[in-house]
Amino acid sequence: MSLRPSILDPLFALASTLKGVGPRLAPLLDRLVAEGRPARVLDVLFHLPTGIVSRGTLGAVRDAPTGEPVTLAVTVSAHRPAAAGRRGPHRVLVEDETGDVTLVFFNLPQRRVEAMLPVGTRKLVSGTIELWDGHRQMVHPSRIVDEAAGAPGSEPVYGLTEGVTSRIVARVAASAVERVPDLPEWQDAAWLRANGLPPFAQALRAVHATVPEGETRDPATDPFRRRLAYDELLASQLALALVRNRQRRSGGRVNAGTGELVSRIAAALPFGLTGAQTRAVAEIREDLAAEIRMLRLLQGDVGSGKTLVALLAMASAVEAGRQAALVAPTEILARQHAERLTALAAPAGLRVAVITGRDRPAERRRSLAAIEAGEIDIVVGTHALMQESVAFRDLGLAVIDEQHRFGVHQRIALGRKGESVDLLVMTATPIPRTLALAAFGEMDVSVLDEKPPGRKPIVTRLVSADRLDEVTGAVARAMASGDLVYWVCPLVAESETLDVAAAEERATELRAVLGDAAVGLIHGQLGPADKDAAMARFAAGETKVLVSTTVIEVGVDVPRATVMVIEHAERFGLAQLHQLRGRIGRGERASTCLLVFKGPLGETAKARLETMRRTEDGFAIAEEDLRLRGEGEILGTRQAGQAAFRVVRLDLDGDLLAAARDDARLVVDRDPDLTGERGRALRTLLYLFERDAGVRLLRAG
Repeated sequence: MSLRPSILDPLFALASTLKGVGPRLAPLLDRLVAEGRPARVLDVLFHLPTGIVSRGTLGAVRDAPTGEPVTLAVTVSAHRPAAAGRRGPHRVLVEDETGDVTLVFFNLPQRRVEAMLPVGTRKLVSGTIELWDGHRQMVHPSRIVDEAAGAPGSEPVYGLTEGVTSRIVARVAASAVERVPDLPEWQDAAWLRANGLPPFAQALRAVHATVPEGETRDPATDPFRRRLAYDELLASQLALALVRNRQRRSGGRVNAGTGELVSRIAAALPFGLTGAQTRAVAEIREDLAAEIRMLRLLQGDVGSGKTLVALLAMASAVEAGRQAALVAPTEILARQHAERLTALAAPAGLRVAVITGRDRPAERRRSLAAIEAGEIDIVVGTHALMQESVAFRDLGLAVIDEQHRFGVHQRIALGRKGESVDLLVMTATPIPRTLALAAFGEMDVSVLDEKPPGRKPIVTRLVSADRLDEVTGAVARAMASGDLVYWVCPLVAESETLDVAAAEERATELRAVLGDAAVGLIHGQLGPADKDAAMARFAAGETKVLVSTTVIEVGVDVPRATVMVIEHAERFGLAQLHQLRGRIGRGERASTCLLVFKGPLGETAKARLETMRRTEDGFAIAEEDLRLRGEGEILGTRQAGQAAFRVVRLDLDGDLLAAARDDARLVVDRDPDLTGERGRALRTLLYLFERDAGVRLLRAG
C-alpha cells in the first residue's frame, strides 16, 4: 500500500523544528497558519504574503487608505493598556500633523510595548489601517523602526494573528523555504513555457522574498503566485476527477421505482412544487433510474425547498425496495429534519427514524436493529450515522445536508454503507459558478433558484448604532404583536470569550427593558444540550427575544420569528449576513431585518450593506461577495480531505480553472491509475496539497 512519498517528509515536519520557532512562537503559528492544530513547514510555506509594503514610501495619516499596507511617520502620543485584571489589547495612540491612528497589540506585555514605543518618540510604522467603530486603527504593525533609521527596501506583508508580526512570519517563511526538496515536475512542460511559469521551488522562494525597492507585484499577474495557484487548482481538479471516475467505474443500480410514493407525497402537499423544484426532481430521478451512480449537488438558497426535493428523491429509492439516509451537521437540525420529513412522508406510509450521538442506549439499540432489518425506510442523523455500528439492510441513496460541513472522507464512508449508493449533497450557501466548479467539479449540479409561493419578501433596513433605543422599541412592539425576534451580537475580536461577554451584556440590557423571562441567550460556549434547550424555548415562544452570537444554526426553522437585528453589521461578511437574515421570513407574516452599523463606513463595508438592502437573491449576493473579498470563506469551514484553497484566489485565478479541469480530465482519461511518469509526479502533487483522498481511491480500486 503506497503512503505519502518520503520526499515530502521535510514539508510535513512540525513548524516548531524551524529555526527561530520556540515554545512561545509555536502556538501562535498554530493559530495563524493551521487553525489551532500543530503547524507544519507546509502550512508556513502556503501562508503567502497578502501584499508588499514599500518602506521608502511614506504617507500622511489623513490620506492613508484602509485595507492596504502603508508606512507612516508618526509621533507616539499616549498608551492605553487594558484595565487591571481585564483581558484586552494594549492600545497606543500615534499621530502626525494630519490625524491619528491607534496601534493595537494583543498578548504583548505592557512593558514591552512601552519600551518599543516610548511616548514622544518619532517612529516609522508599517501595517494595514482598518476602521473600527469609525476610528483608524492598525492591529499588530508589521514593522516599527526609529524615524532616523530610515526605511529602505520593500517587504512582503502577511496576514497576522495576536502576538505575531509580519517580520516574524517572513523570517520563519525564509527558514521554511530552505526545507523545500527537489520535487519531480508534475506540470506539462509546454504549458509552463507557454504561460511563462517558473518551477515550483523557485516560485515558493520568490513569493516569500524581499522585493527590490521600486518593484511592484500585481497578484493577478505575478507568475510566481500564479504557478502555485495553478498547482493547487490542478491538485483539486485531479482529486475531483478521480472521485468521479471511481464513481463511474464502480457502476450503479437502478434506484427509482414506479413513482407511486412520490406521487402520493406530492398530491398531499398544500401547495404545488416550484418550477425549479420540478426540474431538480426530474434531474435526480433520471440519475436514480440510470445504472451509473449519482453524484449530484443540490444548491438552493435559504427557503427554496431543498428538504422536499430530498424527500421525493428518497421516496424514489424506497420505491425501488431500498433505504435512504439523510445526514445533517448538528443534532438540532437532524431532529428538525426528522420531524418535517415524518409529516411530509406520512401520506406515502414511509417509516422515518432519527439517530444521533446522544440517543439513549436502549432506544439506539432498537433503532439500529430496525434499520438493519429493513423496517425503517428513511434514517435521519448526524455524523453518528457514519459509525460502523450503523448497518443498513440495503442503503440506496444518501443525502448530505450542508455539504461544506463534511469532508470527502465522510462522503466516502457513507457511500460504503451500501451497494452502489447514490449520493445527493445539499447546500444552502449559494455558491458562485467558478467556486462551484472548483469545489464540486466532480458533481452534476441542480439549482433551486425560486422560492415557494407565499414566501413574503424580507424588508431590510440600515440603522445607525446611534438609534439603538429605537431598535429596542421596535423589538418591544414586535413582541407585543406575538412575533419572535433574533438579536445577533457583533464579532468583537479574535476571541470567542469577548464575543460571549458582549452577548451576555446585551441580554442583560434587553432584560432590563423587556423583562427577564422575555430574553433568551445562546452562544458557542454553551453545551449542545443547553443550546438545544435555548432554541426549543424560543421556538415554543417561551422566550420572545433570542440574543445570540453567530452560532444560530443554518436551517433552524422558527416560523414565528419575524425580526432579525444584527449589531455592527459592518463587521460581518456578506454570506454570513445572508445566512443570518435567512432565519426569518419563514412564516406567513412580513419580516424585517435591521442591520445596525457604526459609521463612518469603509467602502467595502458600505458596498456589503447596500447589497443586503438591495437584494435577497443569494446567488447575486454570493457573486458580489466573491468580487469584494475573493473566495475567502464562501465555501465554509476547512475540512479534512477537502481543504479550502490556501493559495488560489478565484477572483484572480478563475481563468486558470478551466485549464486545470481540462488537464485533470485528460490525465484521468489517459492514465486513470496515475502509474505513468507524470502520473507518479501528480500523486506527489495530490499529497502536497492534501488532496490525497484521490490517491486513497486509487488504492481502494
